[in-house]
Amino acid sequence: MRLLVVNAGSSSLKLSVLDEHDTLLGSEVLPAPGGQVDQAALKDVIAHHSPIDAVGHRIVHGGTEFTGPVLVDARVVRRLEALSDLAPLHQPKSLRGLQAVSRMLPNVPAVACFDTAFHATMPAAATTYALPVQWRRRWDLRRFGFHGLSHSYASRRGAEMSSGGPRRPGPLRTVTCHLGAGASLAAVLDGASVDTTMGFTPNEGLVMATRSGSVDPGLLLWLEDHVGMPSSELASTLEHRSGLLGLSGTADMRAVLEAESKADADATLAIGVYLHRLRAGIGAMVAALGGLDVLVFTGGVGERSAPVRWRAAEGLGHLGVALDEDVNATAQPDQELTATGAPVRSFVVEAREDLEIARGVRQVLGGPGDSVFV
Repeated sequence: MRLLVVNAGSSSLKLSVLDEHDTLLGSEVLPAPGGQVDQAALKDVIAHHSPIDAVGHRIVHGGTEFTGPVLVDARVVRRLEALSDLAPLHQPKSLRGLQAVSRMLPNVPAVACFDTAFHATMPAAATTYALPVQWRRRWDLRRFGFHGLSHSYASRRGAEMSSGGPRRPGPLRTVTCHLGAGASLAAVLDGASVDTTMGFTPNEGLVMATRSGSVDPGLLLWLEDHVGMPSSELASTLEHRSGLLGLSGTADMRAVLEAESKADADATLAIGVYLHRLRAGIGAMVAALGGLDVLVFTGGVGERSAPVRWRAAEGLGHLGVALDEDVNATAQPDQELTATGAPVRSFVVEAREDLEIARGVRQVLGGPGDSVFV
């Protein structure tokens, strides 16, 4: 099966082509400002990589209805459009990518794979906000979680890399750290998500490149009531002008670390806040698991920032985490980082949502159920 994987981002459309062994045959990134992609450029890419036997799409939000990959038809598209209110910044762009590719390949089966689906296994205690039951039932106010395709792949890859070594008996307890422009953690028990840091929206949880992460809702109400700030301004600021950017003036972790090394006060504070939230979040995920066996770093920062990995782990020694400093300094995905004698195995893993989507496509259409790690 020759598979096209479509990942629609905020301003680009990433296309990857995999064969039946999950070998990457080619990839292209097309500009897609506002989710609109150049049709001629898309047609050229598809023609270059043809024939295509199936298409897998990354869709951010599946709500409570779509808890696994699903074959796309008109009914599914209507249901996904209805979920746009839950993810207005992401869902429409995913759907525009789906529609653009479907126009080019109308007779090729398409499968939707969801970032929220991996977290459908979370228990009610982890998904429920302490809000009136009438509110929760009427508007489906709950924690969904995101980055599920990345967390699912990273946890499976971590389990595969740690197999064969000494470990405690019982279910495997893994914390996956997806650290990129968006950032979230997941607590994974024997392959099933039991908790995560993102919630009703991707704004909850860790400090990110431009997103605030968790903020006291009373602070936002105060800004509305006492400053007269409109909700649109609040939403835009929390999404696009907060996080590392709001703290230090840049959303680039490399630039923040460089400024911190020169004793820049704003950068020093930004790194301090980022690491404080990261360590606290990992601790919370470990509590949800009742302990920790494997820690996985993935995503742009998780894969490429040795200082962030090292400094995060420095605050987790009481949980059994310790990295080999020399190995960590030069590590490349996929590699183990564990210091000699540390009870928790630590790894850096390349983010491969494309392989997770390919796995979902095969689950729906048939073929090998497990991806080959390459």
